[in-house]
Amino acid sequence: MKNLKRIILPVFSLFLIYRTIDLVSSLISNKSNDFSILKTIVISFLLTLFITGIFAFIGFAYPTNRLLTASYYKINNPKLLEYLYKLLGLKYFRTILLITFWGRKNNRKKYFNGTKKGLNNFIYQTKQSEFGHLGAFILILICSIILLFNRLYFIVLIMTILNVVGNIYPIILQRFHRIRIEKITNYNNI
Repeated sequence: MKNLKRIILPVFSLFLIYRTIDLVSSLISNKSNDFSILKTIVISFLLTLFITGIFAFIGFAYPTNRLLTASYYKINNPKLLEYLYKLLGLKYFRTILLITFWGRKNNRKKYFNGTKKGLNNFIYQTKQSEFGHLGAFILILICSIILLFNRLYFIVLIMTILNVVGNIYPIILQRFHRIRIEKITNYNNI
């Protein structure tokens, strides 16, 4: 099953790469750029979802976090991160995640089962998630710049909002989780 997952999930990522390129090309070649508000929101949402999915599927199959050095994952200024967490209202974002997806016990157990070994898995999962959201953030930013040059301003605006909420917030949240875990492990000398 695991080997099958390592084949099927990257194929999904490749499909999403194709769909992203196809949608961006279609937008660029469309000279009218006169979309309804609803269509603009749908296009922006789909582009953001496709790009984020590229990194999600490949991250479900392979340890993509290893593509960045360990120093990237080290939190050098925890006070700044805690300030950003409060300033951006990430506690509300975290609450929404807990109410929706992460509130289910089976979903939480995949990341942390309450054991010492579970802490190591949780740290790994935060790095995997952070890498996926960082990659998606960068690719969406590049895509937005391309669309900006093609005067698709409203699509870029919606994509930017979705990119911040869908990728920047999770990056900060994952880093915040690691700060909290570090406090626990340092306190207990785990």
